[in-house]
Amino acid sequence: MSLDPDDPRPPYQQISSALRAAILTKKFQPGDQLPSGPELAKHYGVARMTVGKALKLLQDEGLIVTRPGSGSFVRERTERPVGLRPHLEAAFAKPQVTIDFAGFSSETLYNVMQEPLDKIRTGRLTPESITVRLLLPDTTVPMAVPVLVDGLRDDPALRERARTIATTNSAGIAHSVEVLAELGLIQTASVQVKVYQGSPLFKLYILNGTEAFFGYYPLRERTLIIDGETRTLYDVKGKDTTLFHHTAGPDDASTGSQQVQQSQEWFNSVWNTIAYERTP
Repeated sequence: MSLDPDDPRPPYQQISSALRAAILTKKFQPGDQLPSGPELAKHYGVARMTVGKALKLLQDEGLIVTRPGSGSFVRERTERPVGLRPHLEAAFAKPQVTIDFAGFSSETLYNVMQEPLDKIRTGRLTPESITVRLLLPDTTVPMAVPVLVDGLRDDPALRERARTIATTNSAGIAHSVEVLAELGLIQTASVQVKVYQGSPLFKLYILNGTEAFFGYYPLRERTLIIDGETRTLYDVKGKDTTLFHHTAGPDDASTGSQQVQQSQEWFNSVWNTIAYERTP
């Protein structure tokens, strides 16, 4: 690939995007060595410093490891903390996009979806269909969290606050996706939301049935003013969740393949049994 003069991104971001796509689509396998810095600089017609910035992005995302004097290699282990954003964008490069999410509010998913959706609007990504399923807690019934610190008591005001956050983000995802179909930019769009009686203490993303991202919600004590009253509560720290990435490969017996398969089976089992349609 060469640099796209119509791409507003700086060259180092274009290079990192091309290498990222090659890694995520297995053109570069775990353990493979990437072309050297001088080779990449010559190929793209840029300075070696530009290539270095591109490789640094991939290293920060946990996709490659750089060994002084040896070069840059695709990580052998992908089951490690990673960022969701680049993988989600790569998922949108497929004709049929499917996203399953189980967690507290889908706020992170809403935020990271905006960039690939913008690229669909400008014609730089062209999926045919997008299907999203959101599995969220039913905030109309008592929950384990959020809960008052004093006596671990349920507080309807805390649940109402959680409901507002979940509803805002799930509705935002639905609108952002469905408007693409209305504009004729994709053929079909579907966003479904189901809830269940429970408090999720982890979050799970499944992309295109081939990648799973799993992370535990840390809990924290915090103080908020709601309806003019000060409340001290235990709550989840959604944005601080460390995600671990698992990829299904050609070997169904591999750890990555089994993790994705079991994650999908778990999600489907909850979705088809104890989950029901209701505003979070």
